[in-house]
Amino acid sequence: MRSWLWLLLCLCLVACNRQAAEAPRFVGTDISGAEFGNALALTDHHGAPRTLADFRGKVVALFFGYTHCPDVCPTTMDDLSKALKLLQGKRSEVQVLFVTLDPERDTREVLAQYVPSFDESFIGLYGDLATTERVAKDFKLFYKKQASGGKGGYTIDHSAGIYVFDKKGALRLFMNHGQKPQDIASDLKQLM
Repeated sequence: MRSWLWLLLCLCLVACNRQAAEAPRFVGTDISGAEFGNALALTDHHGAPRTLADFRGKVVALFFGYTHCPDVCPTTMDDLSKALKLLQGKRSEVQVLFVTLDPERDTREVLAQYVPSFDESFIGLYGDLATTERVAKDFKLFYKKQASGGKGGYTIDHSAGIYVFDKKGALRLFMNHGQKPQDIASDLKQLM
């Protein structure tokens, strides 16, 4: 009887080790099972209505920002562009979405110039002020307009990070601002 118990214990340990070896090790924060970030219904920079369901079958990297952002937004968009280049032949399996937090200035035309300048496959999304507030709230995102003496008249303080969805449309990762392109690429590959 003891030999059967010993054999059963060994088989359980082997199965546990195999599962641990197969579990992805992300650089970003694994937020699988998150119950937020589901309500995204915006318009893309081509004028077409979009939801997250439109991108099923692709890994989606979603970033919130604004085109007048002096530092965090262009840096993050550049890092995403570099990460896609590292994916080489698999880059078509990823869709980068840029959601503006500044619908007053970031019109369809402005987004159509700004977003694809980082990579022609990137898509800019916008909504009216109320829709933007709803989407930001659903993603638990902080943002606030701040008066400024610059030519734009204001800046927007906002949370900075990338939300990543798997090919089935489930929110899986949050990548902090400043994550290196090679780490972003590595995490995206694991979700492909």
